[in-house]
Amino acid sequence: MTEQEYDLIVLGAGAVGENVADYATRGGMRTVVVESALVGGECSYWACMPSKALLRPAAVLRAARAVDGARRAVTGGVDAVGAFARRDAIVHHHDDASQTRWLASAGIDLVRGHGVLVGERRVRVEVSDGDPVDLVARHAVAVCTGSEPRIPDTPGLAEANPWTSRDATSATEVPASLAVIGGGVVACELALAYAGLGARVTMLVRGDSVLGGMEPFAAEAVRAGLEEAGVELRTRVEVEEASAESGSTALRFTGGDLLSVERVLVATGRAPRTRDLGLETVGLEPGDWIEVDDTLRVPGSEWLYAVGDVTRRALFTHQGKYQARAAGDVMAARAAGRPVEDGPWGRHVATADHTAVPQVVFTDPEVAAVGLTAEAARAAGRRIRTVDYDLSWLAGATTHADDYRGHARAVIDEERKVLVGATFVGADVAELVQAATIAIVGEVPLARLWHAVPAYPTLSEVWLRFLEEYGRDESA
Repeated sequence: MTEQEYDLIVLGAGAVGENVADYATRGGMRTVVVESALVGGECSYWACMPSKALLRPAAVLRAARAVDGARRAVTGGVDAVGAFARRDAIVHHHDDASQTRWLASAGIDLVRGHGVLVGERRVRVEVSDGDPVDLVARHAVAVCTGSEPRIPDTPGLAEANPWTSRDATSATEVPASLAVIGGGVVACELALAYAGLGARVTMLVRGDSVLGGMEPFAAEAVRAGLEEAGVELRTRVEVEEASAESGSTALRFTGGDLLSVERVLVATGRAPRTRDLGLETVGLEPGDWIEVDDTLRVPGSEWLYAVGDVTRRALFTHQGKYQARAAGDVMAARAAGRPVEDGPWGRHVATADHTAVPQVVFTDPEVAAVGLTAEAARAAGRRIRTVDYDLSWLAGATTHADDYRGHARAVIDEERKVLVGATFVGADVAELVQAATIAIVGEVPLARLWHAVPAYPTLSEVWLRFLEEYGRDESA
C-alpha cells in the first residue's frame, strides 16, 4: 500500500470538484482529485448537457414554425437518430480524455478509484488495477460527490427497472410510450424532450400542477406548453404499485386506475452521494446531506469541507461551481495563514445561494427566474409590490415570432426600493435572467435602473416597461 501527501484532497471530479481543485491550486495548494467514474461528472455526461442537447432539435423546429417565411420549409419532424448522434458528440461519447488533460495542465493530480474517509485528513482509494492508495491531507479534504436520482419506495417500482434521468439522457432509442413520474424541472424537460423525439408521453404529478415553488403563471404556461407538445398530464395522481410485464410496465394508481407503458422514468428528486464515503469515521451520518457554513466548511471541523449538491444549499451546477470557487479560495487562504476576508472581490464567502439563485427551465416556453417569488417574499415578511408585463407587447417579441406569448414579473421590496425577485416566461428568455441576478445581488436601486437603457428592439426592453409600470403605480 502506498501513501501520498497533499495539501488538499478532493473527492469527486465533477464540475464542482474540478473548480475546488483549480482555485485551491491557483492559491498555492498541492491538490489531488479522486474520481471513480468520468472526470467532468454528472452535468457533462448525464444531466445538463445531454438533456439540453435532446431538447434542442424540437425547439428549433417549433421556432421555425412560429415564423412565416420559415414554417413552409419545415416538412418533417425530429430525426431521433441524428438527435442522439449530436447528443453523443456533445458528451464526447462518454470519453473524459479532454477533461483529464485539463487537470494535468492545471497542475492537479488525479487518482482513479473510490475514495473513502478513514480518519482525520485521511482518504483510502480503492483502485481497480492495484493496491489501495492512502492519501493524507496536510490541510483539507473536500467532499464534492454530488447527488443522484432518488427512487421512491413504491412497491414493485425498483424491480420494474425504471429509467432515471441518467438513463433518459444516455438512451439510444425512443420508447413508443413513456410515463414520467414527477412534476419538477427534470420531469418537465425530459417529458418535452421525449415527446419531441416521438414518444407518447404521460406525466404523473402528485400535486395540482408542475413546477411547484415557481410563480403560478410560469407553472401554468409550462403545463400548457407540454400539452401542446402532446404530453398528457395527470395531476393529483399517486402511483401505488408497479409491475413489470413482457416489454412493458404497468402502473396502478390510488383508486385502481392502470397505465401500461413501454418505459417509466422516475424524476421525483435527488439524494446525496454520501452513503459509502466513510462519513461515520468523522462523526457524520452516511447517506445524509452535509451541513456547512458560508465558507463551505463542516461546523466543528478545521479541515473537512463539502461543496455542491451534497450540501443541499442549491442543487444547480452553476451554484455548485460558485460555491467551489469560494471554497477553493478560502482553503488556500487558510493554508497560507491569510484572513479569508482578504480574498479577491470578497469571493471567499458564499452567500448568493441565500438570496439570488438563478434557474432556467428549458421547456417551451422557457422559464427563467431568480430570487424570491411573490409568495415567498410575503412569507418572509417583506412588504412588496409585483409588476407584471405581457412580453408580447414588446417590439422585440414581435420580430421574434408571429404569435409570441410570454409574461414577466418583477418582485420589488417597497421599503428598500430594490428588486428581490424576477420571473420571465417565453421563448428564449433564458438570457434575461442574468440582468435580474445582477440587479438583485448588487441591490441596485430602482432609481439607478432607469439609467440602464435596454437596446431596441429586444426582449430586454421589459426592464424599461417594469420601471414604467412601477412608476405609474407610484404616481397613482
